[in-house]
Amino acid sequence: SASNTAAMSGTLLLLLLALPRCSSPGNAPDVSGAVIPALEGATAFMERQHQDLNLDAVLGFHILQGYLKGILEKWSSAHESFAHRARVESLLRKLSSLIEKATHFLAKNDPKYFKEFEPIFGPHFWVFPQLWNQTDSLLAYTTFDSNRCLTEETSDSCLTYLLGTWKENGKPCIVTSTCRDIMTKPGCSDYSLSHQLFYFIFADMKGCSNHLFLRAQYYKNIFCASMMKINLAIESNGFEFPSRDLFMENIMFCGMSGFSDFYKLRWLEAILTWQKRKEGCFGKPSE
Repeated sequence: SASNTAAMSGTLLLLLLALPRCSSPGNAPDVSGAVIPALEGATAFMERQHQDLNLDAVLGFHILQGYLKGILEKWSSAHESFAHRARVESLLRKLSSLIEKATHFLAKNDPKYFKEFEPIFGPHFWVFPQLWNQTDSLLAYTTFDSNRCLTEETSDSCLTYLLGTWKENGKPCIVTSTCRDIMTKPGCSDYSLSHQLFYFIFADMKGCSNHLFLRAQYYKNIFCASMMKINLAIESNGFEFPSRDLFMENIMFCGMSGFSDFYKLRWLEAILTWQKRKEGCFGKPSE
């Protein structure tokens, strides 16, 4: 799906950014050589679908654009291969026009929903971790709640309170007691868990200083330790197709939160095999 592809692209790019930190230059495989074509394929796929992209997908590409800009700045000082730089610059140009077109259709197709999330498409909304750390497996939940902790509607509603788009000229950074309870509820798993983390990422990006967010790192440590536990379980089950989207979303969100142990070369290698070479998307193996 389009949103799969967006999560994928973000994931791939985050891996591309993080891997140079993880391997010494002497024996580093040419990871960017494999990742850049994968991103180009995903972007070409999105180009063909741009009239039908949902908000998640456009957001994924918007985050990707932010990362690409950051990577070019890093590379200008790191003497990265000229060929790689030229390809990333060209990819960035394509992405920018794609995002503009897709955003136009998004605003037209679902104006109310788009308006609620418009601030996150601003040019300076997404800034990424400067400090890296690792998850601590002792902080992971011992058991996960089998029920869904939160619905997409609840999650969206709590995010609009942070953005200030819950009403016309609404005040931003509001934390209702319901949102606080839901977003810090222990034992959640799967998409409920990744959305709890996303809520705290949003608050960071928005610069909210409610007292709840003074404990943001405490919650991120617990959430990402638990998401690592889930990802390792998905891996030991052989990356079954229905769990791949969650697997990649977990890498993307915990990577954005500064947990470098989500950037495993073996995971990147697995993810790269899921892309359909011809179409550029990450669909079912049989489709």
